[in-house]
Amino acid sequence: MSPDILLTGVGTVGAWGAGSDRLAQALAAGTALASEVDRAAGYHRPEGARLACLTPPGQLGEWLSPAESRRMSPPSKLAVAAARMAMRCAGLPGRDEAGTATVVATAFGPSTNTEGLLKQILNEGPEAASPSLFTESVANAPAAQIAIACKATGPSLTVCQREAGPLLALGSAAAELAAGRARRALAGSVDEMTPLLHALLDRFGALARGSSAGEEAARPFDRRRNGFLAGEGAGLVVLETAEGLRERGGRALARVLAWGSAFDPTAAVTNWGTGHQSLARHLLRTLGRAGLAPADVDLIVSGASGSREGDRLEARVLRAAWGDAPLPPVTAPKGVTGEYGGGLLGAAVLAAAGSPCGPTAGFAEPDPELGIVPHDGSGLPPPATVLVTSLAAGGAAAWVVLGRP
Repeated sequence: MSPDILLTGVGTVGAWGAGSDRLAQALAAGTALASEVDRAAGYHRPEGARLACLTPPGQLGEWLSPAESRRMSPPSKLAVAAARMAMRCAGLPGRDEAGTATVVATAFGPSTNTEGLLKQILNEGPEAASPSLFTESVANAPAAQIAIACKATGPSLTVCQREAGPLLALGSAAAELAAGRARRALAGSVDEMTPLLHALLDRFGALARGSSAGEEAARPFDRRRNGFLAGEGAGLVVLETAEGLRERGGRALARVLAWGSAFDPTAAVTNWGTGHQSLARHLLRTLGRAGLAPADVDLIVSGASGSREGDRLEARVLRAAWGDAPLPPVTAPKGVTGEYGGGLLGAAVLAAAGSPCGPTAGFAEPDPELGIVPHDGSGLPPPATVLVTSLAAGGAAAWVVLGRP
């Protein structure tokens, strides 16, 4: 029999600032937190996207010393700060007492260090490559730095599955606890958004563009959506077994009822697919592992981001899973936080813990093809069961079901 797995702490940093309380305030307000991306390097096209949900400067001083910061890439700094917030939220000491596992997702890894390393190699030759840049250019650097900073001596994993990564990381961490390989875990996601990365995403046509209809905005599920707002940040949670929490004393924010994943083979390498029927069956199996049916879900926290194809697939999967039955309220926090970073995971935990759900940023016009009108910000009773869903370009898909502790 699998042990009860509880979420006992959450830490977030992003465009909203540092701390889950600031994220809760931003989500309740329902306003996108976008700012201008530095275009001085000349990577961007003149007519290209200009906005992203960027982390304001000066957010990490409480969580990182200058000596630590000097040897970390930007994503490692964000990840370690969020992990320490989560540990403090959970009431845990700064030492490992349970073989803590670390599972961190990232879509792009430490882009700043990778760019710097490649510039050295291309401009000065391979012998000029900096060892310090290299060690922090790899995707698993944030997970390693969390393990060092938080003295987490259990398994350390890094997940690179784009938009599905945060939920896959949470599910992988829960699996470590369920298998008895750890009694505690730190799980979440981190990404930075550099000018070069932002420009490349824009050149691939992924980002929202301004138009006569208004400025750049994500507009999840909206008929006028034309891309997502890129974002950066980190979101980490603490998972513990119920037995471990009882032994040390403490409180839980939510319970992990089930987790699941799937792959859509119809997806192109850089786009979403059309396999909504198959994905819907996997979603139903995930609910079934918790003994739940679609009618038992009180709230859906959706990974819809304003992507034309991504939101279409998300809507089709949900409609196929629910059939003719009405959907519960659907929230799309990426309209506020942007795509990538820790916004979705943080928003899901806050929703399961009873935090108010604000309006969906950017939504104004329903899309008849999708048939989903996201939550308008009106009051909702605290949900007993929350489905969190995220589909990724390239075919990965993940779901997590959260319940009351």
